[in-house]
Amino acid sequence: MILEELKQQVYQANMDLVREGLVVQTFGNVSGIDRESGWVVIKPSGVPYSEMRPEHMVTVVLASGQVVDSTLRPSSDTATHLELYRAFRSIGGVAHTHSLHATAWSQAGSEIPVLGTTHADYFDGPVPCTRAMTPEEIRHDYEANTGRVVVERLRGIDPLARPAMLVSGHGPFTWGRSAAEAVSVAVVLEFLARLAAETVRLNPHVRPLAPELHEKHFSRKHGATAYYGQRQPRSTTSRSHS
Repeated sequence: MILEELKQQVYQANMDLVREGLVVQTFGNVSGIDRESGWVVIKPSGVPYSEMRPEHMVTVVLASGQVVDSTLRPSSDTATHLELYRAFRSIGGVAHTHSLHATAWSQAGSEIPVLGTTHADYFDGPVPCTRAMTPEEIRHDYEANTGRVVVERLRGIDPLARPAMLVSGHGPFTWGRSAAEAVSVAVVLEFLARLAAETVRLNPHVRPLAPELHEKHFSRKHGATAYYGQRQPRSTTSRSHS
């Protein structure tokens, strides 16, 4: 992927966080990766969204985190993003917000249970929450350790089947095959977090969705047996006829 194209995509994804009402002040960040070059593009640290332009996006090296082409410092959460890209080759974009409802579940240190089919359409299980970080993890390499506790919690889970994590006491991270998809997941996550909270408020004893109904709704949209939406047209080649 051409670097300038990736910068434009990451810039647009960051602006979409604002448009979707998922950030306040300079909170939040989105990144994208070009796997071929090993470059990660991310929002600069502390720059107001109203002043940001595509050329302000900062490129860093996946392996080392070294800045490639900017005098601006990358987002303070860059090390977290890098840990996720290193652990999961299937992801191409990462987003982080402090959106109200998802962050409330993070602060509560609680996963978001599957209470209905709306949740089941997007996640193959509860939205998980990390364990609390240790004092040592917080004092040393805090941002990298944030990524590591996310990776630890996702052990044995397909990251694209459960593309979000609540970091205990902190906030949500989401991801997808692109920066735009990571933002789309963040939008869905915020809705699901609010929906779950309202459901629990109405019925504190509500039980999780039946596994059969959960599986049915998830498999309608994901995997080899998915049938939601329209079929992609087959590519055809022109043939000469005698």
